[in-house]
Amino acid sequence: MTATAASHNPSAPGGERGGFSHREIVTIIVGLMLGMFLAALDQTIVSTAIRTIADDLHGFSIQAWATTAYLITSTISTPLYGKLSDIYGRKQFFLLAIIVFIVGSALCGLAQDMYQLAGFRALQGLGAGGLFSLALAIVGDIVPPRERAKYQGYFLAVFGTSSVLGPLLGGFFAGQGSVLGITGWRWVFWINVPIGLVATAVVIRVLHLPVQRSTHRIDWPGATALVVSLVPLLTVAEQGRTWGWGSGRALLCYAIGVVGLVAFLLAERAYGDEALLPLRLFRSRTFSVASLSSAILGMAMFGGLLVLPLYLQVVKGSSPTRAGLQTLPLVLGIMAGSVLSGQLIARTGRYRVFPIVGSALMVLALFLFSFVGADTPMWRIMLVMVVMGLGLGGNMQPVITAVQNASSPREIGVSTSAVTFFRQMGGTAGAAIFLSVLFSTVGGKIGSALSKAQQTPAFTAALRDHPDQAKILRQSAGGGSSLDDTSFLKRLGTTLAHPFKTGFADAMDNVFLAASGIMLVGLVVVWFLPELPLRNRSGVQAREEDAAVAAGPA
Repeated sequence: MTATAASHNPSAPGGERGGFSHREIVTIIVGLMLGMFLAALDQTIVSTAIRTIADDLHGFSIQAWATTAYLITSTISTPLYGKLSDIYGRKQFFLLAIIVFIVGSALCGLAQDMYQLAGFRALQGLGAGGLFSLALAIVGDIVPPRERAKYQGYFLAVFGTSSVLGPLLGGFFAGQGSVLGITGWRWVFWINVPIGLVATAVVIRVLHLPVQRSTHRIDWPGATALVVSLVPLLTVAEQGRTWGWGSGRALLCYAIGVVGLVAFLLAERAYGDEALLPLRLFRSRTFSVASLSSAILGMAMFGGLLVLPLYLQVVKGSSPTRAGLQTLPLVLGIMAGSVLSGQLIARTGRYRVFPIVGSALMVLALFLFSFVGADTPMWRIMLVMVVMGLGLGGNMQPVITAVQNASSPREIGVSTSAVTFFRQMGGTAGAAIFLSVLFSTVGGKIGSALSKAQQTPAFTAALRDHPDQAKILRQSAGGGSSLDDTSFLKRLGTTLAHPFKTGFADAMDNVFLAASGIMLVGLVVVWFLPELPLRNRSGVQAREEDAAVAAGPA
């Protein structure tokens, strides 16, 4: 690997030493926020409108493929963006991510069937894979770890705003027959186009980073093997419940995934420091602990929280838009936990305690969620959401800070994207595991709740007085498959619907107990996170100073 001269522009922001003023950093972060806002908004706005989209495209039974395609490409592309940006610079790849996301979004709005939508969502995911990880890596480039807390609030505003606007916009567009003469749901995707164009213009104008180029081999064998490994594994994670986890298709996916994983490890070993994910990184205790704890965090977080919106809609009868807004306490908790931990890290220089406390709060919150029933008041549920949010806020950002602080300045991109990648993989696994737990137990729980209800005078009287509703209830309570369409609950009275809601809530308790147990393992893992002194140099400063030392006296 042969280093070439660093590109150096004294007139660029930061001057000759790669330092950035507060005003310059805020200006750059505005551009990063717009890019992150695209991906954050897309996560909530599409999920709110997907049922309407699937109905209009006559593809309700295959709607999951639109999510699966996006998930596969965004997950696979994340480590690719990190590695390539370490070699060639962040700006051009961040711009590429935004442009690909814009093109994918525009095409999604033109889709004529679910298969087209799935293909265009795959293209959109290729862009999304770089939006989060590269934005965090760029922050590592321009802001020293010790000062990073000053700017966390800006990024938290992105997540908070998208969490509120996403359900509102998704519900609004999905509920409109047409907007400006065009089917309403298509604007769910087209709204990304003007936002993305503004983000592109801002990034081109304000993001000026010194680039230190090196001659590298590109790890194409590793990238190919990663695709071969992850595509079948992510596919079976999303589709396994429908196919059957032991079906022929699932077993074939397992086999191909394992072969791809072995090939990936062999390629990474052969390429050494030039590998897509250098195995040497795992010798760092900080990186290893952060990667494993992020995977566990993703599993518990995505797996557990995936059930919460279902509870709000099925049991509490909330619309998708209202359910999204009801999770606002969770968002506020995340913002409060992240700001508080960030400020304390900036003042004390210590970060290890926050992931530990955050993990403990998540264990507590998931355990408390397991006591939520059909009749639990919303204010109690929201209080637990706040505890969960505080745990997440105290966990995610400090772990990223720890990894960037412990990594070589030349590997901030690959280390940041790797931790993000492991969290996404954990989330995918968690969603598959916990949905399987939910759907495999909900039928029995509903049956038990119905048996108990039939022994009460109020329920038997309701059955006698409303034979039409009793027929609907009997037809719909045969098993977990009833969750494919819960609209029948709206046609039932409160007394007859209650056993179904009770059964769902009881099945949900198993999910949260399992997630609590997994998060307890995460608490044990994160306990081993080492405490290293936080650097007072940004990634750009560190790289330029290292290059100056290597060059020797002029």
